[in-house]
Amino acid sequence: MRVSATPRLAGVLRVLALIIAIVTTWIIIRNCMGFSTKTIRLPRWLAASSTMETQVMKHKCGLIKPCPANHFAFKIGSGAANVVGPTMCFENHMIMSPVKNNVGRGLNIALVNGTTGAVLSQSAFDMYSGDVKHLEKFLKEIPKGALVLVASYDDPGTKMSDEARKLFTNLGSSYAKQLGFRDSWVFIGAKDLRDKSPFEQFLKNNPNTNKYEGWPELLEMEGCVPPRPF
Repeated sequence: MRVSATPRLAGVLRVLALIIAIVTTWIIIRNCMGFSTKTIRLPRWLAASSTMETQVMKHKCGLIKPCPANHFAFKIGSGAANVVGPTMCFENHMIMSPVKNNVGRGLNIALVNGTTGAVLSQSAFDMYSGDVKHLEKFLKEIPKGALVLVASYDDPGTKMSDEARKLFTNLGSSYAKQLGFRDSWVFIGAKDLRDKSPFEQFLKNNPNTNKYEGWPELLEMEGCVPPRPF
């Protein structure tokens, strides 16, 4: 018994006809339109704007300009009154912030490896009703070569002891000796610095100049810190 091949042949012919029609249509459209996808370009101003935005967004910790080679990017903000906690970013890593829920009233401190930039530890010390001995112990045990990042929140000075002030001064602080009730303070230091740290801001609690009722304005400090020593 013979089986007719006519239906199979007809199916093959229909497929070939469809392929030819698709190829022909594409050639006609391409010739009429006169462009290929490779010729599509953004306007120069739009391309420049897009590139600029990408550059701004990619800089670590939101800095407008990139840091020099072998420098660490940082941005530190003190707390705002007793309402908004401090923030601490280093090498594009948010170490401490209200969102992370790891900040507290008093002094917020992070230790960073001064060579690699790796975060070693972070802690908050209540300087209004806490025990300053915990802060003193923490400062005495800072490893050599570590960078010390500090941000105040609410009240950094009520429980401050002479020993703690001395330890901060040895880290390069110029203002630890006068740090008091509800002052604003941000600082980056390191153990056994020869000179004072260039990375420090301080604002005294003063009823005549306070930004907020009972508290001075929050402080923000950002920039590029070289690896130890600096």
